[in-house]
Amino acid sequence: MAVQALYRKWRPRSFEEIVGQEHIVSTLRNALTSGRIHHAYLFAGPRGTGKTTMARLVAKAVNCLAPEGQRPCNACDICQAVNEGRLLDLIEIDAASNTGVDDVRELRERVGFRPNQARYKVYVIDEVHMLSNAAFNALLKTLEEPPPHAIFILATTEPHKIPTTVISRCQRFSFRRIPIREMVDRLEWMTQQESLSAEREALTIIARQATGSMRDAESLLDQLASYDETGITVADVRAALGTGDSEAIVDLTEALSKNDVAHGLEVINTAIDEGTDPRQFARQMVDHLRVLLLLRLESGIVPSHISDDMRLRLEEQAVAFTPRALARAVRLFNQAATEAKGGWQPQLPLEMALVEAMLPPDDEGATPATRSQPAPASSPPPSPASRSSSPSSAGFSSSPRPQSASTRSAGTAPAQPERPQATNTVREPEATYNSPTASAGPTPALTIKVIRDRWSEVLNALRPRNLSLEALMRSCRPVAVEEDVVVLDFEYDFHRGKVEEEQNKRDVEDALSEIVGQRCRVRCQMAEKDQQERAAPPPQRSPSEPMEGKTTSPVEQTVADDPVVRAAIEDLGAQVVGTHG
Repeated sequence: MAVQALYRKWRPRSFEEIVGQEHIVSTLRNALTSGRIHHAYLFAGPRGTGKTTMARLVAKAVNCLAPEGQRPCNACDICQAVNEGRLLDLIEIDAASNTGVDDVRELRERVGFRPNQARYKVYVIDEVHMLSNAAFNALLKTLEEPPPHAIFILATTEPHKIPTTVISRCQRFSFRRIPIREMVDRLEWMTQQESLSAEREALTIIARQATGSMRDAESLLDQLASYDETGITVADVRAALGTGDSEAIVDLTEALSKNDVAHGLEVINTAIDEGTDPRQFARQMVDHLRVLLLLRLESGIVPSHISDDMRLRLEEQAVAFTPRALARAVRLFNQAATEAKGGWQPQLPLEMALVEAMLPPDDEGATPATRSQPAPASSPPPSPASRSSSPSSAGFSSSPRPQSASTRSAGTAPAQPERPQATNTVREPEATYNSPTASAGPTPALTIKVIRDRWSEVLNALRPRNLSLEALMRSCRPVAVEEDVVVLDFEYDFHRGKVEEEQNKRDVEDALSEIVGQRCRVRCQMAEKDQQERAAPPPQRSPSEPMEGKTTSPVEQTVADDPVVRAAIEDLGAQVVGTHG
């Protein structure tokens, strides 16, 4: 005979054994004691948090033969019948398998019959959100005016899929994820009942792996109970779950704080070669970096599984990062956890997350660590504004961005006059691009010649961002520079309007700023008529004028007005000779 699973064998049989749902237990027990029993309940919450167990306890309590203060007693015939799964008046329905309106109509026909043995007929509909709209409509009238001997308990993990008309006729109870400490205490109690030897740290790893689901934790414990007859150790849990050693996580974080790519890649590949699951490793990194972020922000939130000695070590690591760098690393490794699905290179998402976390983002020059790099001998000393924006004093600020090669090569250009700091703080978010006052060296002046010389690079930079936007930008040309504003002339109002859309304009400004090495803005305007005439191609190549003796069809005119075709005509001397359709 098969051994009964632990989550079924030790399912709570009284309200006192329920873990982590005290707010629901207190409300239901008071309602039962005072006789305020509702005809419909909705139990909503994550999987494995006790919804079905609570429904069975309610069915026992309302039908128990013991005095009110002792229900459920687990000694009377009704309680024993519920515990053994043989009470005919407790009807459990799986809505995932009975989704149709015919199933609900059959239920409505049977609701009118009185209970066989108990005081109430209790209908438990699990995963009720799987019912069809027609089934919900058929159930609605019964929920609104049920017979006095019927109680409905609806359980779901996705309450947002249930019609509001159904929710309004039920008392809703929201089940929460179970805290790790309470889960560990429950698992430790179960190991004692099963005469198993288990390290508390190993049970803590199981509880964290279950992510708030008591049933998942009990299933993992049941699996690990057969792993080794001598007991459940931390090494056994890590080997069975594919989790990496905590020292490997700390070691990888140290490499990240020191920008040591080679050592970080070595840690990742060693862990994967030893059998660590890449997704589990990425989740552990996310969990570890999240704790560092909480400590760095001085939020006062410290997970219960962190010991005092470990907290001191984590605080030392947290100081080596800026909050911005930690938030970015959490986001990258969280993305790696979703991408690592056992491909031909399972460690690749982890490696890419590590490398990208160490590289400065496109829009800021800060490295993950707060340790400032020694300045080159030719660099001037940092300005007071630069020193005031260091991580130790500004918290979220990043290290000053070093000058790019193009900026250094243009060092002979006249320096742009400094503008008030308030202008940049209002226009741009913090640390997106360094302002001239916070730069480590002089910023070269932005001229129209620089923009025109590098315009093709700007268009190429737009291509991977937005291909259609690149085509639109080929119909304009830079005509002037006003401080940090580049003026663009458009020949078509439609193209100007599309580029001035918020997202498109931001993409253009980002691409332009990336190429020229300093933050720029753009202003779009319609080209003046005399400028259009000077810039117009020869008459025989004009797309808007037909060739002499030839009538231009609407199709040819549409093709000729296309910005890409027009750019080919103006820049390369192409000519539209005809269309075929």
